[in-house]
Amino acid sequence: MTSTPTSISASKDRASPAPSSRTSVETADAPTSSIPTAYVSDKADDSSKLRTFLSILRKFIGVADIASVRFSLPAQLLEPTPNLEYWNYLDRPETFISIGDSDDALGRMLAVLRFWFTKDLKYVKGKPCKPYNSALGEFFRCNWEVEDSLPAIVGQGPKVSATGEVSTEHKTVRVSYITEQTSHHPPVSAFWIDCPVKGISARGFDQLSAKFTGTSVRVTPGAHNLGIFINIQHRDNEEYRLTHPAANLAGLLRGSLSITVADTCYVTCPKSRIKAILQYLEEGWLGKAQNRVVGVVFHYDPDNDNITRIKDVPEKDVLARLDGSWQDQVRYTLKDSKDSQLLIDLNPLWPTPKTIPPESQQLPTESRRFWHGVTEAILNKQYGQATRLKQELEERQREKATARKDQGSEFKPRFFTKALMPNGKPELTEDGRRALKGLQEGDYHLEESPTVET
Repeated sequence: MTSTPTSISASKDRASPAPSSRTSVETADAPTSSIPTAYVSDKADDSSKLRTFLSILRKFIGVADIASVRFSLPAQLLEPTPNLEYWNYLDRPETFISIGDSDDALGRMLAVLRFWFTKDLKYVKGKPCKPYNSALGEFFRCNWEVEDSLPAIVGQGPKVSATGEVSTEHKTVRVSYITEQTSHHPPVSAFWIDCPVKGISARGFDQLSAKFTGTSVRVTPGAHNLGIFINIQHRDNEEYRLTHPAANLAGLLRGSLSITVADTCYVTCPKSRIKAILQYLEEGWLGKAQNRVVGVVFHYDPDNDNITRIKDVPEKDVLARLDGSWQDQVRYTLKDSKDSQLLIDLNPLWPTPKTIPPESQQLPTESRRFWHGVTEAILNKQYGQATRLKQELEERQREKATARKDQGSEFKPRFFTKALMPNGKPELTEDGRRALKGLQEGDYHLEESPTVET
C-alpha cells in the first residue's frame, strides 16, 4: 500500500473563500445558491440573546430531554434558517463523492474519515445557533455542484463514474439531498444523499436529545439516530456506519457559545471488516479547549464486534492511527511507518454553497417557502411580526394534530416509507425517488400531494 498527500488544498480552485454577508440571491424563478446565515451573522447582539436564552433554559433544569419538549422561543432568539436546511452533512461534498475512489479498502475507510471531519464544518467556521423547529411533513431539498478533484488516500483508483465508463476527474459532479420531518413526537427527520454518477449514497434519521445542566447543554444522538449509513454501489455495495458523539454547548454564562466534544464514536464496514474508533478528548486542565481527537483503524470481526476502546485494539490488527484537532488538522500514520500524512486541513475550508429550487417551484411544505414570512421578518428585525407569524404556523400544526387524533388517522411521510425504522435506515417512497431524480436532472417540479396537509 502506498500513500499520497491528501489534504484539501488551500488553492483557489479547492478552498472556499470565507462567506460574505451576501449569502444568497433570491429570485422567484431561478435556483438560489446559499449557505446558512449562521456563518456570517452579526454577533454584536449575541450576548443579550444568550442572556435571554439562558433565562428560558433555567426553567428546564432537571428535564431529561428538552429537545422533546419542543418549547417555542421568541423569534429574536432564532437563526433565520429552517432546521432541515441547517442539519446536513455536506459542508464539503467533494470529500463525500471521493469516498469510493481508492481500490484499497483501507484507503476507502480513510476517505470516509476525511469526509467525517468536514461534515460539521459549520461548527468550526460558524457560531452555534438555534434554527426553526421543523413542522411535521416539512421537507427540504437541494443540490451541490462540486469538482471531483480530491486524490485517493491509500491505493490507486481512477476517478470514473459508477459504471466505469466516464472519467469524472476535475469535472463537476452533482450531489442531491432530500430530508423530511417524519415524526413530531419524538422530533425525527429522515434524510437521503445521492450522487448516482459516482455510485455513492447516504441515509439516516436525525434526532437529538438535549439536557440543560445549569451551565451548559449536553447534546446526544436520540434513540432513533443510529448514525449515517454510506453505501458505495460500485464497491459491491460496501456500507459504512458512522455513529455520532455527544457534544456540549458551553459558554452560556459568559455570553460566547462554543462546542466541545469529549466522547467516542465508531465507523464500521462489515464487508471490508475494517473499523475505526475516534476518541474526542476532554479540555485541558487549565480549561483551554484542545479540540483534540485520536483514533485507530483496524481489522475487526463483524460477528464479534466487542472492541470499543482504542487501548483494547490488538497491535497486530492495527492498520493506521490518527491524531490531530477536529477544528484544525488531522493526520494519519500507517502501520509500520513513522511518517504521518495529512488527512485533512480544515483551516482554508468553508461550507460549500448549496443550490436550492426557486421559490416559484417550491411546495407550501418546503422549508424555505414554509418559513418565508418568518425569515423575512427576522431579517428586517421585525421581531414582533416574526413571533406572531411563527406562532400562527405552530398553532396550525397543533390543529392538524388534533384533527388527525379525532379522525383516528396517522401522519404518513411523503418521501420516506415510514416515520421511523428500527435499523436507522430510512427507505424512499416512489415520490422520494422521483424527487431525487428531478434534482439530478435540474427539474424541480413536484405535484402537491393530496395526502399531505399544508
